[in-house]
Amino acid sequence: MNWSALDWGILGPALIAGLLVLATHVPLGMQVLDRGIVFIDLAIAQIAGLGVIGADALGLPEGGVAVQVAAVSAALLGALLLTWTERRAPQQQEALIGVMFILAACAGILLLSGNPHGGEHLKDLLVGQILWVNTAQLLWLAGVSALLLFALWRGWVQRLGRFGFYAAFALAVTASVQLVGVYLVFSSLIIPALGTRRYQGRRRHLMAYAIGALGYASGLTLSALFDLPSGAVIVWTLAACALVAATMGGPKSAPL
Repeated sequence: MNWSALDWGILGPALIAGLLVLATHVPLGMQVLDRGIVFIDLAIAQIAGLGVIGADALGLPEGGVAVQVAAVSAALLGALLLTWTERRAPQQQEALIGVMFILAACAGILLLSGNPHGGEHLKDLLVGQILWVNTAQLLWLAGVSALLLFALWRGWVQRLGRFGFYAAFALAVTASVQLVGVYLVFSSLIIPALGTRRYQGRRRHLMAYAIGALGYASGLTLSALFDLPSGAVIVWTLAACALVAATMGGPKSAPL
């Protein structure tokens, strides 16, 4: 156990990134569960990642504005396609989301096949680099999160119907997947929402945010103390916190 690894200069920005991700992912995750389209986050995150991989294949500067535009454009195109498929085949929407995910994942592998660092890029996409976030990335994520939360609060997303939900989802996931990776995006959306199904109203939201904050804080701490991959540890601590919260919920609702 390495206590000297508890460096706020590294863990602090990572925790802030996690909290910013949770700000939008908790309410969107609850809507995902209500709609029964659990794997949409994996699909949209993978499509956004495909945009990043495509930009890299074209030689665009890593982390630049052009890469962000490519990622957002890819995610919004995915959102538009999901809106169309939901209208045409609502009963098959979950299956179609799964197909989109696997197609985007395979397309990314094909684009990286000729890149000597392709394996490293793919790992970064899946598990993220939350310990190495910088101020510019945090400001970008904070701006997108604030905009989306305001749009949700004002009801603008709801007024746009299906596409409004998918577009908001695409923007939220695009902003977070490059920082925390596909696995943490999925976990941040689904685990707090799933662990609070027994709760109602405002209490559910507060408990979901508490699960997320405690999961990120404890996961980052444990990963630093035991020198383990941060993303993987955070996924497990989120699940543990959600399990505790689920056992504390009221008895009238469906169990976890």
